[in-house]
Amino acid sequence: MNTRKIVLGAVLVIIGLPVVLVLIVVVSIHVLNRTNGAIISAGQKREYLLYVPRSYDRAKPTPLMISMHAAALWPAQQMNLSGWNRLAESQGFIVVYPSGSDTPKIWHVDSGAGLMRDVRFISELIDTLEAAYNIDPTRIYADGVSNGGGMAFVLSCALSDRIAAVGMVAAARSLPWSWCTDHRAVPMITFHGTADPIAPYNGGPRSRASPKPFPSVSTWAANWARGNRCGPNPIESVVAADVTRVEYTKCADDAAVVFYTLRGGGHAWPGAKPKQESFLSARLVAMNQWLLGPTNRNIDATSQMWAFFREHPLPRK
Repeated sequence: MNTRKIVLGAVLVIIGLPVVLVLIVVVSIHVLNRTNGAIISAGQKREYLLYVPRSYDRAKPTPLMISMHAAALWPAQQMNLSGWNRLAESQGFIVVYPSGSDTPKIWHVDSGAGLMRDVRFISELIDTLEAAYNIDPTRIYADGVSNGGGMAFVLSCALSDRIAAVGMVAAARSLPWSWCTDHRAVPMITFHGTADPIAPYNGGPRSRASPKPFPSVSTWAANWARGNRCGPNPIESVVAADVTRVEYTKCADDAAVVFYTLRGGGHAWPGAKPKQESFLSARLVAMNQWLLGPTNRNIDATSQMWAFFREHPLPRK
């Protein structure tokens, strides 16, 4: 019980929400959370939501997508937000939505024991799915939003021998780039709104997501490109009136770095059209829009991520 109080208190401080809104989120987790699998990892029961497309063929090696929710949210919400299942059905890959630890559910993206427990959970989850399905070991990808995006960064460093490429939306980048000492160049694609009130696009200390200052998104992407030993001159293009794309090419092992800037976009998944499955979920959607800012509809982060991932399998040893 003490751990739950500490975590809830941390969420109140970090996110800066009124108590009543935090209580709505906590109640929502219990009402709307749906999982269909669990494993024991580091002595704890860890849950996940698995989607296997009808087209799955045991005889064919199949890609695996690991998609991670934001802090204080849950697997079914990430499934609904991202729309990965629809694409998985048409493209033939498996999706798993793991659940963070503690209550409310979070990913431990600050260095410490919690971080390594979360990394171990994801590694053991991959082991579990590889034992049950014909998973292509060269096409295991990780993505996440906000706190889940921060966890994708962690996995790109801690499990770079298993994770082929990562995608991040409105990532809460609480660990410094210097934390990552892995030398493998991991392809990365990221999306970030300039009006994000949680993880500021331009960086700085004033954030409700972390007491530590965030680097700017452009600096973060440039650091990633530098780590991947990319060429010095990124290619910039206009995707829509309010969307620009910057790509770093000529990288080691073809590990490109791509980031999309969404002018006026909030702390939201671009292109998301979440279903309002109940009165409670409808209230959550409205609350999210009020707290987190607008969702950009001129680009679909899910389809763009998948197109990027398809081009970047794990290099064979």
